[in-house]
Amino acid sequence: MKIFVLLPRIPYPLEKGDKLRAFNQIKQLAKHNEIILCALNDDPKVSEQDAFHALQPYCQSINFIRITKPQILLGLIRAFFKGLPLQCGYFYNRKAAKKIDALIAKHKPDMLFGQLLRVAEYIRYKNLPKAIDYQDIFSYGMKRRADIASCVTRPIYNMEYHRLKRYEATIFENFDVKSIISEPDRDLFPHERRDEILIIPNGVDHDYFKPQEREKQYDLVFTGNMSYPPNVNAVDYLVNEILPIVWKTMPEVKLYIAGATPDPKVKKATSERVIVSGWLDDIREAYAQSRVFIAPMRIGTGLQNKLLEAMSMRLPAITSPLANASLGAKPDKEILVGDNAEEMAQHIITLLTDKEKAERLAQAGFDFTNRVYDWGKATAILEHEMQKVLKGRP
Repeated sequence: MKIFVLLPRIPYPLEKGDKLRAFNQIKQLAKHNEIILCALNDDPKVSEQDAFHALQPYCQSINFIRITKPQILLGLIRAFFKGLPLQCGYFYNRKAAKKIDALIAKHKPDMLFGQLLRVAEYIRYKNLPKAIDYQDIFSYGMKRRADIASCVTRPIYNMEYHRLKRYEATIFENFDVKSIISEPDRDLFPHERRDEILIIPNGVDHDYFKPQEREKQYDLVFTGNMSYPPNVNAVDYLVNEILPIVWKTMPEVKLYIAGATPDPKVKKATSERVIVSGWLDDIREAYAQSRVFIAPMRIGTGLQNKLLEAMSMRLPAITSPLANASLGAKPDKEILVGDNAEEMAQHIITLLTDKEKAERLAQAGFDFTNRVYDWGKATAILEHEMQKVLKGRP
């Protein structure tokens, strides 16, 4: 197949979950198919040259389309008055649409593959076989944000929630192949034929994220893009509700917060016992230098790549019921799950004081991720479905 892959962001560097998923799916699809990549770019700080070199081994053609702040503002205004999700308006503009149309006409792909509903407006009406990776259930993630938002911002989040919910269902009919990251996300999908959506989990590069013997400098580690609202919320929960309970018993416990572009709220958490790193060239260092991984997610949707990476490096992990619903690890055997701050704190204390239990949990989590999460196996499901669609068309 010749697959035209359309992304809302350049999938490099891999500091965001959607970039990581796109990069690895492209890498796997390229083994048996010709990839024509087109990625929008709203970030002038991203090195297109570095991204080109990283993606070149997997793509026959690489195209980056810059979208400017004036274009974004105009797109948001148009989306507001058309009743579209603001996320669609942010990424859509007519100039980019013309370039995408020209690329499709030039390369004549067999399949169009868009990642996230943010790019759906560019391709949903094309008379070609089409696939869309919803990835997460965006509408429900927005609802969770609305539930904890201030009275000032809650109406905006609620508006976007209703628009996303309507749009997710509307574009369902425009695509031949639909995919999502986990069963809990699919169960929340606002369409009666939601069972037609393929569950394509993320994987983890086990050769890269493998156990390392390093001196431990930190007791706890939490990683991710630290400007992402669910991660900012998790840091607030961890530092202000969970750790004060731990510190009553173990006042020396240190937390390492590692990840790109920390929000001002995250930076504010910095203290002698809370270290905020910012961008790391190699995130494995954060895992290797820490004893326990914790991801106390309260909002957001989808599978947490940070959990896969930490467990693949044989760290004992603690998380919330929300995050583990997508992960699917066995509580108390492969992961510890805390329903509230007290439970999270007790899990931390247990793993830091009971080395045998921590080692058993780390090994079970390591075995689980190696057994279940593999980019090749996951992407093969998507590729097979694309081939079925092509064979079924006249």
